[in-house]
Amino acid sequence: MNEFLDAVENGIKEYWPWLLAIILGYFFWRYNLWHSLIRELLPLIGTIFLGWVAWKLWVHYIRQDFISGIDFVLLEIIPPRDVERNPKAMELFITNALYHWSMKGGKESYWQGAVWFWFSLELVSLEGQVHFYIRTPSRIRSLIETQMYAQYPQAQVKVVEDYTLAVDKITPSSAWNAWGCEFGLLKPEAYPIKTYIDFGLDKDPKEEYKIDPISPIIEFFGSLGKGEQAWMQVIITPSKKIYHTHGTWFKKHDWVEEAKKQLEKLLLPYTSKRDDPGTNVIKLARIEVRVPSFLDRVVKAMSAKTGKLGFETGIRIMYLAKKEVYPVGSRTNNSRNIRLIFRQYTTPDSNGLNRINSAQADAYGGIFTLPPHKIMRLANRMLHEYRERSFFHLPLRHHLFNNHKIYLHWPISRLFMAYKHPETFVLNTEELATLWHFPGQILKVPTLTRIESKEASPPPNLPI
Repeated sequence: MNEFLDAVENGIKEYWPWLLAIILGYFFWRYNLWHSLIRELLPLIGTIFLGWVAWKLWVHYIRQDFISGIDFVLLEIIPPRDVERNPKAMELFITNALYHWSMKGGKESYWQGAVWFWFSLELVSLEGQVHFYIRTPSRIRSLIETQMYAQYPQAQVKVVEDYTLAVDKITPSSAWNAWGCEFGLLKPEAYPIKTYIDFGLDKDPKEEYKIDPISPIIEFFGSLGKGEQAWMQVIITPSKKIYHTHGTWFKKHDWVEEAKKQLEKLLLPYTSKRDDPGTNVIKLARIEVRVPSFLDRVVKAMSAKTGKLGFETGIRIMYLAKKEVYPVGSRTNNSRNIRLIFRQYTTPDSNGLNRINSAQADAYGGIFTLPPHKIMRLANRMLHEYRERSFFHLPLRHHLFNNHKIYLHWPISRLFMAYKHPETFVLNTEELATLWHFPGQILKVPTLTRIESKEASPPPNLPI
């Protein structure tokens, strides 16, 4: 009986809007109140709706105005010739330099339009020359420099021009062709991807025994030839994701609590709950969880993920080439190969990165492929999104014309290609450091830009 009453209570909590609508609908029908409703309440409802639209537009306007005042700079990080530190150093850099969490008040958020800063960690190949970049607000530049030198004293940090500006618009008459995509997670974000600790890099093995997951990416980027470019950006901001708590009306919880709920869901078939038989009142006496051995690794990894700071993350890659290298309508080997650069971070029992929002236009084409000029239009969209580093605080076109909220099925999608809504997810500092760090000396890619000599202070006994 108690279980039945609990089920009824949970059902009321979950479906109360529908129950309320049914009850109100019955009373309006029973007492013929529809004419009064239309005559008296419809103007009020219309006013409230227009006020809600005006509020949304106002918040969007002031935030975009605030963002337009942020001066972004692109910093190139030239790693030292000999990187003797494991990715834990990059994890510490990300924690100290890029986690800018702050509590915005009502005046800051809804009058000044203040937003949290976001950063772009980028790995780029320009005709085979591999570079590390960080795009940051200029006011954070000094902090990034000091924290980078704290972990990599022999590195060099300098301001450079935005490399994306060298590629013009992707059109049938331009010199460039391109392909790009974004990435999402295969499973809920509570499940971690494979990190440098799983590869044993935290134990500092000898160089000849190191297996660095970033090595395949840099090797592929370094293999590109004249007229080819490959771009990768990992855009991050401190996580403030909230989720609706199931079984409640208004309660919310953060990503850490959501990870715990996902872990409880995973272990539910192996959980035993026993009630205390000594009283008439049902009271939970003991919870026993017996984790099978094949879930040991996953459970430990999920538990460890919430022990480090989390960033809301978006990942995007692009392959670009001159049209004589990458003709219109063709798919070169490199445009296919770049799709697999994150395969080493996937574990079947945990998580991995999955290609989404492709400029190949699979979702738009339906049973027929799109013509080349429309595919180039999508590639140009991807170029524009990459250049803007847009995953957070999206422009108005994404709010009005995206098929995240209004999905357009084929054949309408062929006529009106709505914007693909970018997906973000939470990665912790360990996962981010795995995706973006300096490789060790074992990686001998000649086109990876490094500092060729070590800097040292002069000896104290030099004659004056």
